[in-house]
Amino acid sequence: MGETEALRERREALELVAAEADRASAGSGRLVLLKGATGTGRTALLEAVTEQAAARGMRVLRTRCSPDGEAGEFAAVLQLLSSGGEFDAGTKQFSDIFDDNPHHWSYAEHLWRRLRSHAADAPLLLAVDDVHCADEPSRRWLVDVARRIDALPVLLVATERSQYDIDPPSAGLAHALSPTLVRTHTLAPLSANAAAQLIRSDVDAATPAWVDDCVRAGAGSPLLLRALLDDLRAQEPDDAPPRPVPDTCAALYPGAYPAAVSWWLDSAGEATARVARALAALDADVWEEGHAEEFAELLAETAGADPARVPGWLTAMTRLGLLRPDADGRPRFAHPLLRDAVLSGWPTVRRQAAHRTAAEVMLGRGDRAEAVAGQLLRTQAVGAAWATVALQDAASVAVRDDRPDDAVSYLRRALDEPLTPARRTMVLTELGSLEFAAARSSAGIPRLTEATRLPGMPQDRVRAAVALGTVLARRGKARAAMDVLRDLDEQLTGHPDLTRLLGTASALLSDHDQGIRQEAYRWLHGAAERSPDLVGTAGQALLVRYDATAGLISAATAMKRIHALLDEPSDALAEPFLLGTSAAVAQWADELAEAEGLVRRGLDRQSPSLLHPMHLALLNVRADIAATRGQYADLLAEPAHGQETHARYRPPAADWPALSMIAQLDTGIPEEAARLADSFALGDAHDSWELNRFLYARGVLRSAQGDHAGALDDFLECGRRQTARDVVSPVVTPWRTAAAECRSALGRPQEALTLAREELRLAQVWDTPRLVGRALRGLATATGGRRGLELADRAVRILRDASAQTELIPALIGQGRQLVAAGDRSRARDALREAAEHAERLGAVRMRALAEEALPEGRSRGSATALTGWEALTGSERRIAALAADGRTNAEIAELLHLARRTVETHLTSAYRKLGIRRRTELTAVIGERPADPAEPVEEPGG
Repeated sequence: MGETEALRERREALELVAAEADRASAGSGRLVLLKGATGTGRTALLEAVTEQAAARGMRVLRTRCSPDGEAGEFAAVLQLLSSGGEFDAGTKQFSDIFDDNPHHWSYAEHLWRRLRSHAADAPLLLAVDDVHCADEPSRRWLVDVARRIDALPVLLVATERSQYDIDPPSAGLAHALSPTLVRTHTLAPLSANAAAQLIRSDVDAATPAWVDDCVRAGAGSPLLLRALLDDLRAQEPDDAPPRPVPDTCAALYPGAYPAAVSWWLDSAGEATARVARALAALDADVWEEGHAEEFAELLAETAGADPARVPGWLTAMTRLGLLRPDADGRPRFAHPLLRDAVLSGWPTVRRQAAHRTAAEVMLGRGDRAEAVAGQLLRTQAVGAAWATVALQDAASVAVRDDRPDDAVSYLRRALDEPLTPARRTMVLTELGSLEFAAARSSAGIPRLTEATRLPGMPQDRVRAAVALGTVLARRGKARAAMDVLRDLDEQLTGHPDLTRLLGTASALLSDHDQGIRQEAYRWLHGAAERSPDLVGTAGQALLVRYDATAGLISAATAMKRIHALLDEPSDALAEPFLLGTSAAVAQWADELAEAEGLVRRGLDRQSPSLLHPMHLALLNVRADIAATRGQYADLLAEPAHGQETHARYRPPAADWPALSMIAQLDTGIPEEAARLADSFALGDAHDSWELNRFLYARGVLRSAQGDHAGALDDFLECGRRQTARDVVSPVVTPWRTAAAECRSALGRPQEALTLAREELRLAQVWDTPRLVGRALRGLATATGGRRGLELADRAVRILRDASAQTELIPALIGQGRQLVAAGDRSRARDALREAAEHAERLGAVRMRALAEEALPEGRSRGSATALTGWEALTGSERRIAALAADGRTNAEIAELLHLARRTVETHLTSAYRKLGIRRRTELTAVIGERPADPAEPVEEPGG
């Protein structure tokens, strides 16, 4: 007997039956039992056996047993014997006897004698399909036949389902037979290679990827594979390419595949079907690496099955190919389509009940909160307190791990549970904050509004009101934000600490509206004069900030007052306000290390899932610190790679557009700065501190582009807005110095002098080297001549003592230009080369170019600074160019040298310009075989 195209990998079984057929034809019969799991092709194999037996001259009688058990006793035998025409009469006679006396002792014996007499005429093949479904009398008769045909030319071939199920199966047909009387062969699932060959023989246009998809969905089962191919080819022209294998049964027509899966589950029994569907529902998402036993127990409890049988079932299904462990060892269905087909026959109510059961079991054994919550997301309301706690705990973990979308899902689900007003207030506040911060969803506002109106603990309602006020203020509705806080303030009689907190929050949020700001600080000053306790330490810190920006106090005085406030006890709700305000003042005072520590403390003390007005202020301070230090990479990476754990869904520093624009300009990518400037919807922006910073930054950009008139308009508008807010000190934006330079460039020196002198006066009130040195540099430029040179020299001396070198570079350039004008080229070269060196260390491409351009003409005659070629490259540019020539991508170079990708791109662009090339492929020819030295660090902006 040969193997047909439809019976791949069944040659061994066919040869076994052929040998036994020869043996039976010689007068020595036997039972051949063909066993296999559902869908492995037992019936197809039996049909091939009968066809080839008939071709050999054997008489064939066949029957297929019915699983319904309604045909009566000896039904399988009667059907078997009646399949041969000459047995009809005899069978009818015996049937009549049986009808009269179902337990007649001679019935089985008469059947045997009849079979034996006719076997004498020709070798006989009895083919019984699905013998495990036969009625019990028929099974007993077949077993008796197997014992007695060893001396007859009769071959009994039966197929029997053999599969590990959750419910232990009944004893098989050969259970009570001697091994000498039976030959057993178990059909294995199709190998991947055999399945692929079958698919290619059936579908001409099959691609390797499509074949592999079909193999996985077929799971080694000829039944499933054939059904899948039928569905995929349905209603498709013969010459059309096959449809992609979908992940859901809804995309299949006419549905042969899900029907085959359903039949497989029905054949396996109710308990096995429950476990299979529970596995599909859980989809192994509760798997913990190395906890296979715990997972099996969870599966058993979820499905209400015997826990001792589930591990064996998982192993058996994996060997059959229906399950495939993933990279972590988790048992998963071999294909998403198979999983969906297993689930498709399960009512939603039962599926949800399984998820709830899984959640309870997991909670009881101490699983992770997110694993429990993951199951609860798939259920309706549980109505138990443990569900709410698990969902909130999971949300907290998601926030900590920077997954705000997951946190939002957990909290939305928590609202479906019955909650006390206090707990509902907490959930609404957290959810509303996350929805606004993560997705800018308008749903956050009504949630926060509801939270402020629910009865509950006063501090919880205050948190909700502060979060709602923050949302409204950021949307330009500062007055509405004040109304929210004011309405709640009237309900807090007997809570002076919370009243102080609302006053502090009101003052901070008032920065979004010029008129409200004046009202808020007027009240704050008055309350502080009456009694400092009325405003608390956070409110007093805001007054220090106000006095600093109003040009009323020095940096030393401001820091003294800040230190005194920090030494006083502060309640937890007010502490972020105190820390954030103190950080801003410290940064203005050039106490950068202290400011950085205060920012870190302030961010750590805030709940990352709650909106807070000081959060944005702290991010602004952190960005300002980076700008002061010249850490351009941090500024350019701020929106996508914030250093704060939860910066992805919190907005970047509101100062970021302004600071990033200047950073892009300084690092040699002015076109990016221009794009950022154009993208800012100035007409839609509401009055705020950040808007003024943007105007200043755009002025810097326009000035660098040569548009001094446009730049002057931006600087003056920035100054007008700042002054209207009582912000006159240059601690925030040195708009006067910038405007003075524009007026000088436009030929209006007297106006420039007026602005520069006022800037110096205000800078000397604050009295830090950075501010005073910067103002002196501006006044030197506006003054010119010998006096201007003296001022420039003084500016450089003062700025050498500053804590950051960013202001020293333009001061040295200004000094160099003054020296060139005075004819002192030697000193000018020293100053300009020093400026270029500082700019190189910071990655300030624009400043370096300005310094080089200002060098006297003597540079071209022996200057150490080359303009083009390999020698013109800085150390950073050389190392990056060498790595690029070696085939490294920008991302790889950035990772290797611990740089921002933007920094790598900036250095490469500069290198291309100096080397006179346009593309990466030209690098090798230009720089030869110079090796890269990754061990030597590239100077990251900021030193």
